[in-house]
Amino acid sequence: MINQPYPISCKVNGQTITADVSPEMRLLDFLRYELDLTGAKEVCGEGECGACTVVLNGKTVNSCLILAVEVNGSKITTIEGLSDVGNLNQMQEAFVDHHSVQCGYCIPGMVLSGEQIIKDHEKPSRDTIKEDLSGNICRCTGYQKIVDAIESVSETS
Repeated sequence: MINQPYPISCKVNGQTITADVSPEMRLLDFLRYELDLTGAKEVCGEGECGACTVVLNGKTVNSCLILAVEVNGSKITTIEGLSDVGNLNQMQEAFVDHHSVQCGYCIPGMVLSGEQIIKDHEKPSRDTIKEDLSGNICRCTGYQKIVDAIESVSETS
């Protein structure tokens, strides 16, 4: 009885989704395996690395720490929801232009976090950008190019 499916309805990237999920299914698994949205990645499974970052009701969250049943009635944006069919948005373009993408594992979370930084701060300083990115780990770039990309978008916003 405890493992009975639970009905949820939420908006994911602007599309209404209804599904039955098990009570223990994480949002990360729901997005990846039920909706085939593979931008959010499983790395640490403990909310420490940011590779599974999505936007939930206007705030970035680690989808590995949230149960799918908790998003009933919510609005979720994944990296797949940022671009228009084949066209990158401004933040994604900035990451390309500043050569911020190397292995790509952390990039979806970094881009979504960059978007949130721009929404939360008008013209954020480099220190603010670094502080707000602190929950996202990158092993390839050393962060300089990622901060440059986010800063460039903030200067044009």
